[in-house]
Amino acid sequence: MIRVAIFCFWALHFLPLALLNPLGQGLGLIFYVLGRERREVARTNLRLCFPEWSERERERRVRRHFRASGRSFLERGILWWSSAARIKRIVRIEGETHWQAVRGQPVILLAPHFVGLDMGGSRLSIDVQVASMYSKQKNPLVDRLLLQGRRRFNTPRLFSRQDSVRSVVKGIRTGLPFYYLPDMDFGARDSIFVPFFGVLAATITGVSRMARMAGARVVPAVTRQLPGGQGYVLRFYPAWENFPSDDIAADTRRVNAFIEERVREMPEQYYWLHKRFKTRPAGEPRLY
Repeated sequence: MIRVAIFCFWALHFLPLALLNPLGQGLGLIFYVLGRERREVARTNLRLCFPEWSERERERRVRRHFRASGRSFLERGILWWSSAARIKRIVRIEGETHWQAVRGQPVILLAPHFVGLDMGGSRLSIDVQVASMYSKQKNPLVDRLLLQGRRRFNTPRLFSRQDSVRSVVKGIRTGLPFYYLPDMDFGARDSIFVPFFGVLAATITGVSRMARMAGARVVPAVTRQLPGGQGYVLRFYPAWENFPSDDIAADTRRVNAFIEERVREMPEQYYWLHKRFKTRPAGEPRLY
C-alpha cells in the first residue's frame, strides 16, 4: 500500500501548481474529517492562543489549517522530484540582502514551523550547502524517500536529534548556515518555560546556546504559502542585534515573541497539529 501511495505521489508532481493546489486542499479536508485526534489538538491550540476568537472563528481557522497542510503535503512531491528550475519558479526569495549581509559568518537561520517550511529549506539548498536537523522515520521506505528528497541539492549536512550540541556547533562554525526549527515541545529536558501567546510553553534554549557557542548570527527565515497557484515566498529578516544576551530566558522569550508576530500575520499556516503545550510546569493539569 505504501508503495502505491508513493507512486501516486510521484505521478501528481507533474501537475501544474494550479491543479495541485485544490487537490491538496481537498486532501486536507479529508484529513480534517478523518483526523479526530489532530483536529482536537488544533482546536485546543487555537483556544489557548486566540481566546478572543469565537468558537466559530476558531473552527474556520482549523479547517483552513488542514487545507493549507494538505496542500503543502501534496506539493512536497515537487521538492523530491521536480527540477531545481521549477522549484526556483515556485519559491520566491525576499529580503535576500539580510542573508547576504552575514554570508561567510556562522549563521543560524531561525525557521519556525509554518506549512511552507520544507519549501523554503529546499529552495535555499539549491543555492548553498546548508545544515539542518533530521528525525528518523519509522517506515524505512519513507525514511529513505525523505532523506533522498532533502539531499538532492548541494549535499546538505543533516544532524540527528541524537547528535550532541557540540557536533552541531562545529558544523555551524565551518560556515554552513544552520536551518533551525526550535519551536516544538521536546519535553522538559534542555527546555525552559516561557510564554507563547501568554501560555507557558516548554521551549528549547538551543538558539541562544548555539549562537553563543558558535559565535553565530541569527537570521529569521520564514516561508509563506501564497494563495492559488502562486507558490511560496521565503523571506529573510534582518540579523538580530544584541543576540545572544547574558539572559538565556530573555533570549528564548525573544524567539517565541518573534514567532508569535509571524503567526498573527498568517495564523492558518502555523503548525497547529503539534501538541505545543504538552509539557506542563509541575502541578499544572494536562491540556490535551
